[in-house]
Amino acid sequence: MREERPGEHERVNDLSESVSDAVFRRLRQDIILGNLPPGSKIKLEKARERYSISISSLREILCRLSAENLVLAEGQRGFEVSPVSRQELTELADLRIVLECHAIGLSFATGDLEWEGSIVAAHHRLAAVERRLLAGDIARTIDWVRCDWEFHRAIVAASKSTTLLQNLSSVFDRFLRYHMLAGSFRGNAVVDDHKLLFERALARDADGARQIITSHVQKGVEHILKEPGFLLNI
Repeated sequence: MREERPGEHERVNDLSESVSDAVFRRLRQDIILGNLPPGSKIKLEKARERYSISISSLREILCRLSAENLVLAEGQRGFEVSPVSRQELTELADLRIVLECHAIGLSFATGDLEWEGSIVAAHHRLAAVERRLLAGDIARTIDWVRCDWEFHRAIVAASKSTTLLQNLSSVFDRFLRYHMLAGSFRGNAVVDDHKLLFERALARDADGARQIITSHVQKGVEHILKEPGFLLNI
């Protein structure tokens, strides 16, 4: 049976989505989740069979992923999954803080009652998954990946800046790849951060929310760098 992935609600059989876009999302998720490890070669024929798509379309998808620095194009030698490094991790952390903190200011200034409701719902789902993870149900990790982004996205959704949110989404996912390679949930500390961020959002406390995000991301970096799962990949 095929493993369920984040974003599974966006299925290939959605007629509003092309096969190429669906494969792009699947391949991207496989990289972020570590199913395709850093530095691994992407053999076109094998990938064509795995994702059921033509070689020409696959090349286009890999070039799109290269633009996000998730794949390296090696000319005649083909493609490989981008390696990871301490330097990239810290750079992604800094960029995420800048983008998310800016989006928070915009979102808190314009968010309405519907926006508040979406935050409440997103935090409720995230907290439920986190309780199961704390209880030892590691099978819920993939659910947590999806719910974590949905919560952070809900908080900044009222910023109304498509470009800002697209860039934040890309950086968030690339930062998440490092968490997945580290291979462990940060426990009560991250749960507490999310609860505080939830409270600051509903209170429209932008400065307080920015402080939490900055600390949240920095502590995430510290956690990743201590984990042997990450060290094996650099």
